[in-house]
Amino acid sequence: MRAAETIAPGSHLIDNCMDKAAFEPAAASSAPSGEQGPELLSVDRVVKEYQTDGEAVPALNDVSLQVRAGQFVAVVGRSGCGKSTLLHLAGAMDFPTRGHVRLDGIATDSLNEMQLTRLRREKVGFIFQSFQLLHTLSVVENVELPLLLAGRANPRSHAMDRLATVGLADLAHRMPHQLSGGQMQRVAIARGLVHSPRILLADEPTGNLDSATGTSIIHLLRQICSEHRTAIMMATHSIEAAAVVDTTIRMRDGRIEPS
Repeated sequence: MRAAETIAPGSHLIDNCMDKAAFEPAAASSAPSGEQGPELLSVDRVVKEYQTDGEAVPALNDVSLQVRAGQFVAVVGRSGCGKSTLLHLAGAMDFPTRGHVRLDGIATDSLNEMQLTRLRREKVGFIFQSFQLLHTLSVVENVELPLLLAGRANPRSHAMDRLATVGLADLAHRMPHQLSGGQMQRVAIARGLVHSPRILLADEPTGNLDSATGTSIIHLLRQICSEHRTAIMMATHSIEAAAVVDTTIRMRDGRIEPS
């Protein structure tokens, strides 16, 4: 069975990566680390409410922030503070009850479903705490899958380039169960980068890793942000992880705490 046949059409896991446009690797920048580009993500006075038993339960309350190209942002706070909700809105996987989210200048709530799908496929990469690798596929097959589904020519070479970026080219033909937790997360990072997104959204990427492995993953993300000018927005519990980023946003009860 081919890799593309193992995923049901419309899977949210690979939905953002199925565009048929050219997938060229982002050029490395000679700009110094920490130098940031134009505004890429704007969250403007966003309120997000969910309905529970007929009552509105707030998840985000009057949240505003901006992320620029090449900026590494950590969103820090306890479970339930709104970190994951904020990432879902930033990636156009959910939408504000009030306020606006603009991704690369485009208001996400102004687009139809087809336009939203294209926006996610072209501009957003996702990294999950639980890796979300397909255990019936090899490492390189996991990474190249979004490009196969997009009909991109030579997906294997792009996948191998991304595996080289995360230091796993030598393990390309292993199966996920043959990898350590840190190696699986590196594969997930390579998959999130394979279509050269403008912004990478990482939801607790070190949550299932020991402290030493988690630190190595954070430094890898720092390197990717600096060399490829990819914006990264990372939700984390870890104050230590937040120490290597450009900007730390602290959240409590659905609000951004004053700095």
